[in-house]
Amino acid sequence: MEWRWDFTFEILPRMLWATGNTLLAALIGYAIALVVGLVFLLLQQTRYRLINFLVREIVEFIRSTPLLVQLFFVYFVAPQFGIILSAWTSAMITIGLHFGTYLSEVYRGSLNAVPKGQWEACRALNMSATRTYFRVILPQAFPVALPGMGNYLIGIFKDTPMLATIGVAELMHTANALGAETYRYLEPYTMVGFIFLMISLPTAAGLRKLETAVARAQGQNK
Repeated sequence: MEWRWDFTFEILPRMLWATGNTLLAALIGYAIALVVGLVFLLLQQTRYRLINFLVREIVEFIRSTPLLVQLFFVYFVAPQFGIILSAWTSAMITIGLHFGTYLSEVYRGSLNAVPKGQWEACRALNMSATRTYFRVILPQAFPVALPGMGNYLIGIFKDTPMLATIGVAELMHTANALGAETYRYLEPYTMVGFIFLMISLPTAAGLRKLETAVARAQGQNK
């Protein structure tokens, strides 16, 4: 089978439209994951052991099960319990919860990387907990968390093809539809791989530059 450029230009508008949907899904899912990860982190920092235990178990359960299984459960199984969600809503909730658990561990690791002496010094100076977090702890924890946060942003983007399994009109779903309509799969699938590559590589390079800039701003040589 030879490559057909006329067919490529014919399907290009639909592929670009699907690219927009893919980027939107990745960004919304990542935004939800950032918040969910912070909530999981704070719940694990409470003094109540029962809450700490339950949240840790929930985090480990979600991290230990595949994203695809969770997608199917939210979209196909939840309606049997009266919870009916659209494909987009199911996808965003699932991505947010799944990657939020990973980001909560990134946050926890970055906070643990801040020397305990920083906390003790703030207490000695009678600084409030809020001021301690935002003026002392978080500026030191953020550079540590940044690489992991960037990796999961790219990870979410690369996992968006799974959303095709529940009918979300992202790149892979559109490529499958085009192939079924025209019986040509070479061009759509090749374009999917090329588009992912062209977005992932510059994003990864930009994140590395951001890490370097943050490290320099913190007085670190990188």
